[in-house]
Amino acid sequence: MSFTFPVGSLSRRRWLTWSGASLAATLGGAAWLRFYGGAPTSSQPLPLVPSGTASKGPRRAKRVIYLYQAGGPSQLDMFDYRPALARWHGKPLPDSVRNGQRLTDQTAGQESFPVAASPFKFRQYGQSGAWVSELLPYTAGIADQLCFIKSVHTEAINHVQGASLLLTGNQQAGWPSIGAWVGYALGSDNTSLPTAVVMISHGTALGNGGQPVLDRYWSNGFLPTRYRGVKFRSSGPPVLYLEDPPGISRESRREMFEAIAKLNGEAARRWQDPQIESRTEQYAMALEMQETIPDLVDLSDEPEHTFELYGEEARSPGTYAANCLLARRMAERGVRFIQLCHRGWDAHSDVSAEVAMQCRDVDQPSAALIRDLDQRGLLEETLVVFASEFGRTVYSQGDLSSRHYGRDHHPRCFTVWLAGAGIRPGLTYGETDDLGYNVVADPVHIHDLNATILSCLGIDHERLTFKFQGREQRLTNVSGQVVSAIVDAPAV
Repeated sequence: MSFTFPVGSLSRRRWLTWSGASLAATLGGAAWLRFYGGAPTSSQPLPLVPSGTASKGPRRAKRVIYLYQAGGPSQLDMFDYRPALARWHGKPLPDSVRNGQRLTDQTAGQESFPVAASPFKFRQYGQSGAWVSELLPYTAGIADQLCFIKSVHTEAINHVQGASLLLTGNQQAGWPSIGAWVGYALGSDNTSLPTAVVMISHGTALGNGGQPVLDRYWSNGFLPTRYRGVKFRSSGPPVLYLEDPPGISRESRREMFEAIAKLNGEAARRWQDPQIESRTEQYAMALEMQETIPDLVDLSDEPEHTFELYGEEARSPGTYAANCLLARRMAERGVRFIQLCHRGWDAHSDVSAEVAMQCRDVDQPSAALIRDLDQRGLLEETLVVFASEFGRTVYSQGDLSSRHYGRDHHPRCFTVWLAGAGIRPGLTYGETDDLGYNVVADPVHIHDLNATILSCLGIDHERLTFKFQGREQRLTNVSGQVVSAIVDAPAV
């Protein structure tokens, strides 16, 4: 990369700015050259398929719809049927099973840990014979299209660290989200819409309460800012600051941005700072989004049978059902990574009532999304993931004799399901012990899950890297293996 040193008066501050920008440009440019095989320029579009070393196999999925269930759903009341719990109900969990597992502050002071069987009935569904709770009748109806992983595990025991590990591959803040990594690897199918979009809904169990959903879960971290997820709002303008300010016409605003772009171009050539070009690109996208976003969120063109499929709540902006419907519309328009965050799963008390309410929120819309994508021919190129940061304990939190007992956080085993492009349908993978406390077959760590998601997109997780803090960083850190048994294509 050639660079002309700025001649003339050079203050200490300007020299530090120039030297830092030059270093950043050198490292950023080197990463681009290594990954894409070409130098980044404002006129060079992001590639749709990585031409560098990160791609080494077939790409089944073009996009991801990630249904993040914030708070930790109870896998024992939804997916992981453990008939032995009926015999153990009320009996203390053996120390040999818990084996000194770390406890949260919620239950560390309990004198005993009585086993709590699920009060809900389970049945096997479809040709696959998948076990699904009575709380999820719509999900049960698509069981043969899903792949259930019942052996997912994590080391994080608290929400923020667990969600960060799930969605960014690191428990600490400041790391790129999986959506940012996917955007960095594959670019955009539609330059008029963001590469990654985030939508948040509030569960009926806790209303507007529950664990917060943090911006770090869709952050670009140390990747260029163009890969940061854009959060859609449920009221007012869907995206902040897109509307023209009072007294300024659309044409005047466009002229203003064009003038700023020219100034930024001069600054970028002089200072070689890649963030300047990123900012210019964001201005250009904002202008495009002024036209594309209103059409995207306008559901008036959806036929009546669509709302019958997703449920009446799909008519209410900000609900999980409405967000699932918007996710399908975004998939149609080429958004690369669509992340839904549904709050309210943190059932530390009254688990029977709260998990039932949360299931009513997500059951019909999630199943409708799969059916809708399938009937439009989009499921074969879209990967759908239903996941959370951890599960819930088999023992009760609080007095089991009270109907208001809860379940605490449980990182040792929980259930995730996937569907669509690159995934073998009608499969149940992994197994827990009779009490649903430990994994006994085919463990899948969070890094394994993320490696598998990237593989479905044709990305080698070990080669998708970005140099930061002196080493090549990646989503799966220094571990992770593709779960080849669930991949319906040669693993990458």
